[in-house]
Amino acid sequence: MSNPLSDRINNLATSQTLAMAALARELKAQGKDIISLSLGEPDFNTPDFIKEAAKKAIDDNYSTYSPVDGYQDLKEAICRKFKRDNGLEYKPSQIVVSTGAKQSLYNIAQVMLNDGDEVILPAPYWVSYFEIVKLSGGVPVEVPTSVDTDFKITPEQLEAAITPKTKMMWFSSPCNPSGSVYSREELTALAKVLEKHPNIYVVADEIYEHINFSGTFCSIGSIPGMLEKTITVNGVAKAFAMTGYRIGYIGAPEFIAKACTKIQGQVTSGANSIAQRATITAVDADPSVLNHMVQAFHSRRDLVVGLIKEIPGMKINVPEGAFYVFPDVSSFFGKTLKGTEIKDANDFSMYLLAEANVATVTGDAFGNPNCIRFSYATSEDILKEALKRIKEAVSFSEVTA
Repeated sequence: MSNPLSDRINNLATSQTLAMAALARELKAQGKDIISLSLGEPDFNTPDFIKEAAKKAIDDNYSTYSPVDGYQDLKEAICRKFKRDNGLEYKPSQIVVSTGAKQSLYNIAQVMLNDGDEVILPAPYWVSYFEIVKLSGGVPVEVPTSVDTDFKITPEQLEAAITPKTKMMWFSSPCNPSGSVYSREELTALAKVLEKHPNIYVVADEIYEHINFSGTFCSIGSIPGMLEKTITVNGVAKAFAMTGYRIGYIGAPEFIAKACTKIQGQVTSGANSIAQRATITAVDADPSVLNHMVQAFHSRRDLVVGLIKEIPGMKINVPEGAFYVFPDVSSFFGKTLKGTEIKDANDFSMYLLAEANVATVTGDAFGNPNCIRFSYATSEDILKEALKRIKEAVSFSEVTA
């Protein structure tokens, strides 16, 4: 019997982060002592003042359909947030609220890309960029970076990747999976390249902006000349520990915002009404309310980097944001670890799951086949145990070439 499913779905890859998380849950259900460092989700609870706003929304009967692009007062609050935190001047008509930042990204791809349009993806990139672009008819153009350059693209690399078919560049800062944070000087240098190509639009994914240890944060849209060609994507999932609330949003040129509203109106309509009311409280809050979470992530970052540096064969930089590390493990390729041949990062990640009972994600999923991703969004005790297990699993006394 022939496969009745569409070519579209048959050609779509499964999210590797979600797949590894599901496998880890399955093994746990079988009684195995699995430590999962695979999923990018804060281990904090949503702050109480935001939960109270959600409860009030229920009591105030926010139980009907919301406007497709979000409540007007939420869009006004997002404009205030963009101005306060990012130096970006948007009007409410330039804001679209969606069911998570992932839907925001999908909307953008659907309204901006025609078949064959090229999208530059500095690699590593978030796992879903590649598939969303491909699903929308675009052609992902990967630009490789490495641990030696803190996983950041250079102006020269950007210029070399541009062709007459280039329509967009997508990137995140702080980056998932590398934790890299672009400085204002680095973004200005990239903007100078893009100035020469006025028809190229930029998607700036800033979902991790507040989980940032560098002391500063710069939105590329705040660089002179970039606002009118930048679509800024953000949300409340990561910084406010609101992953289940499913609220993301964009600030964009008005014609793009209207197009995203148009497609959203046919696909999902407005985002959850109660979550939107809670989000007003979140984005209006002074970012200092997040300091305790950021400090905890900073401490964990230092702990994990230090422990990984003690593992022979792993090469790591010091990420400045998000809650991931992305060590290069290519020194293990071509070796046999305790009877298991390691050909690539996927083999290495699966080996750690089988031998150390630690779930990670292969760098292949993020466009970098030499690395694996650890999330350190868990307690320091669990992180110490996970890294102890990993160190034992890759002990050089058990390695053969």
